[in-house]
Amino acid sequence: MIDIPAETDLVEALIPAALAAGRAILDVRARTIDVEHKADSSPVTEADRAAEAIILARLGEVAPDVPVVAEEAVEAGNLPGVGDVFFLVDPLDGTKEFIRGGSDFTVNIALIRDGEPVMGIVHTPAVGTIHVGTPEGAWAGRVEGDAVVDRQPIRVRRCGGDAKVDVVASKSHRTPETDAYIERYPVGDLVSAGSSMKFCLVAEGRADLYPRMGTTMQWDTAAGDAVLRAAGGKVVTLDGAPFPYGPNGSEGVAAFRNEWFVAAGAMELKT
Repeated sequence: MIDIPAETDLVEALIPAALAAGRAILDVRARTIDVEHKADSSPVTEADRAAEAIILARLGEVAPDVPVVAEEAVEAGNLPGVGDVFFLVDPLDGTKEFIRGGSDFTVNIALIRDGEPVMGIVHTPAVGTIHVGTPEGAWAGRVEGDAVVDRQPIRVRRCGGDAKVDVVASKSHRTPETDAYIERYPVGDLVSAGSSMKFCLVAEGRADLYPRMGTTMQWDTAAGDAVLRAAGGKVVTLDGAPFPYGPNGSEGVAAFRNEWFVAAGAMELKT
């Protein structure tokens, strides 16, 4: 059996690493950003690698027996075998937004247990916020220096009947299929946002729906998913099944590719 701290203890042990990763990212942005491209043409920078190194070092200290599936390590060919418990790490989600000088990029750490994200940390360095989800609930806080202050519980809002649905969608990866799904609902506000912050907007009750009909990887979604579920929301496949995590039967990196999904607050989804 893998020896691992309880989720709430893990959060407190890992928050300093998430904040340190965020500072490393901002340090890189203060200089000239050298951009490389992966085999799939997606960008990668020194910031991605520096942030991941910080997080992996801390995970090795607090949970050395737990496998870690981390984006840049996987890209380098380091894909560990995983069982029922493992971490998913995206050190810089929203690299395109980071390169453009925007603020919608995040540091993401998640714990998966039996196919579900049971702990998630989403830190937004440029904004100075952090969102956390554990079995005890979800909360958001502000980052001041090395500390997290003003921790407040967050909860999804209820949206029912004929009420307008506020939708959050991807800034960089909107697809015709996503737009077609959104058209099923009476839309109020349609907000574009980058990275895993889309999950957090729904978790905070600032939006109701986040559909994603396009390619994502499990490390892109796990931490935000954990926050949303802990806030009373849900993430499901297009047929309404719980959204799964873990190897999907494909070979290599594709084993951690997601299927299309819908993330929502307290509302009835249309099929």
